[in-house]
Amino acid sequence: MKDALFDQLAAAGMKLMKLRQHKLLPIVQGGMGVGVSGHRLASAVARTGAMGTVASVDLRHHHPDLVEQGKRVRDRETLDRLNLIALDREVRMAKQAAQGSGAIAVNVMKAVDEHPALVRQACESGTDAIVMGAGLPLDLPEMTADFPNVALIPILSDVRGVALVLRKWLRKKRLPDAIVIEHPRYAGGHLGATRIEELNDARFDFEPVAEGVAAQMRELGIESEQIPLVAAGGVNSHERMRQLLRSGYAGVQLGTAFAVTEEGDAHPNFKKMLAGAGPQDIVEFVSVAGLPARAVRTPWLERYLKREAQLKERAAPHKCTIGLQCLTVCGLRDGLAKFGQFCIDNQLAAALKGDVSRGLFFRGASPVPFGEAIRPVRELIEYLVSGRMPAPLAPVKG
Repeated sequence: MKDALFDQLAAAGMKLMKLRQHKLLPIVQGGMGVGVSGHRLASAVARTGAMGTVASVDLRHHHPDLVEQGKRVRDRETLDRLNLIALDREVRMAKQAAQGSGAIAVNVMKAVDEHPALVRQACESGTDAIVMGAGLPLDLPEMTADFPNVALIPILSDVRGVALVLRKWLRKKRLPDAIVIEHPRYAGGHLGATRIEELNDARFDFEPVAEGVAAQMRELGIESEQIPLVAAGGVNSHERMRQLLRSGYAGVQLGTAFAVTEEGDAHPNFKKMLAGAGPQDIVEFVSVAGLPARAVRTPWLERYLKREAQLKERAAPHKCTIGLQCLTVCGLRDGLAKFGQFCIDNQLAAALKGDVSRGLFFRGASPVPFGEAIRPVRELIEYLVSGRMPAPLAPVKG
């Protein structure tokens, strides 16, 4: 299957993406926590010759024995240890199931308090790459110094952020192996802007960012081929992928489109919720980390948004409700009035299980390629590479 897709890519006039020793389809599956992108989805993507990603945040939910061990536990050290065990299992299972094809990355959020331990565990477990966003990963080279063969991929949104990372990393004698450029206007989950009003700022547009990053690289004496750029956000068609590859990008990253595939690690209700959401169902709001976020308007989110102003007025420090202390800064735990006032781990875990009444369902702003149909990863990859839509699904017999 991989070789056939490589041939289709060449026939479409597109090139493979180079990442260290890997030659990959120019398609990256974005990391989606809590548990939405685990080993099953990541390995399915990798088997096609692309890069699959395991999201490192709170993977216990895929392991009943670890969930059982964590019941009624509020000791942070115990919960952190269980999450590291879960991450180790997920990376190793993803690598084994990928059968040597493609690449397996681990996404680690800089905003998560335990990010250094998650990075180290991912490297020890055999990941091919660390992808880091939700903050500037200025110290990622130090965290991975013992693992020189692991590719390092920061997620950034504008030229200024890229320039800062490049200058800091050059002093450490290390360059990113690729950079994901995520557009806040289109992406799902936590977005790379400081305020909701900035989501449509032209400084995030893909073409100007590619040109600006190329200029920064020339100024710093870096050849542009050394660091492939990957466009993330709003990529939902073969035509859009071709357009971005022509404008200076070496690859594209998709999140929601992969989350709703058959191999996506979340509950079927989760997939139906994301695939069936139209523009009127998607809302931007301030997350617990103080950043803008984008999600589906669900009963829980509707209730929260109606009370948001009141909750922020009464904001005061709370003891962490789950004991995990997951984020470095949390609006609910730390009593920060301008930040979101809810437990994000609880809400994302409910979404993973398909609980529409309680879950927070992060989603990108653009339609997914196959509408409400839940299709295999292979068909999504084939469509992106060749432009050919799969045959319609047979109607379900009653």
